[in-house]
Amino acid sequence: MIITFLTDFGYEDAYVGAMKGVALGICPGATLIDITHAVPPQDVLAGALLLPAYVPFYPPGSIHVVVVDPGVGSERRGLALEVRLDGAPQVLVGPDNGVFWPLLTGAESFRAVSLTDSRYWRPQVAPTFHGRDVFTPVAAHLAAGLAFEALGPPVSDLARLDVPPVRREAGALQGEILVIDHFGNCASNIRATDLADLGALPHLRVMAAGRDLGPPRRTFADAAVGEALALINSAGYLEVAVRDGRADVALGLRRGAPIRVEGFAARPA
Repeated sequence: MIITFLTDFGYEDAYVGAMKGVALGICPGATLIDITHAVPPQDVLAGALLLPAYVPFYPPGSIHVVVVDPGVGSERRGLALEVRLDGAPQVLVGPDNGVFWPLLTGAESFRAVSLTDSRYWRPQVAPTFHGRDVFTPVAAHLAAGLAFEALGPPVSDLARLDVPPVRREAGALQGEILVIDHFGNCASNIRATDLADLGALPHLRVMAAGRDLGPPRRTFADAAVGEALALINSAGYLEVAVRDGRADVALGLRRGAPIRVEGFAARPA
């Protein structure tokens, strides 16, 4: 059984190693996979936006531990969720702080339980490390065959996360940059499917950082080296990039920076 880990723990400390030791102590045959531990500290939105980029691609029944948890030790609940994506179930374990919400909005269905049965936690729970003492043991017990329903009672009032919406205007979409990746590419909240809202307008131009980037390109190679461009990324979102460079540095883009798509019946002069 596969268990993946996504956290904001970084790579300098032993936190991730401790979680893996707990998992293997309960389910020695589990396959453990690191997604990333470089989520910015306490940045729940950044972690949440990563989930749709990897969870749907795992084998059915994979278990995903997600620990971006600035409220650890507080009254926030721990959750396990069974989520159906593209017809296949995936299981997620982590805090009820909204980190799962963007993934759930695109799911075909889901069910959730509150992690109340302490038999499936470590015997001693540190109030500052539920990733090791609650979430990972629960994931490992599930990987070892524990029934999902045994973890605790069903819940439906999950915490939501406010993701900035796309504003729709006559002949235009107004969005903002949400994610900046390792390459400096700046992904927005505008989906490829949102472009259909511009109706029959066949020509588009993307405006960001005070620049007219023209229509979205198909790939990075469609731009000259050092040229700024817009394109639809592999997750289906409109992003701004610089060919063989960093858009965040070259254009001064940060999370929250505006991006606009305008449609035209004919190409603008």
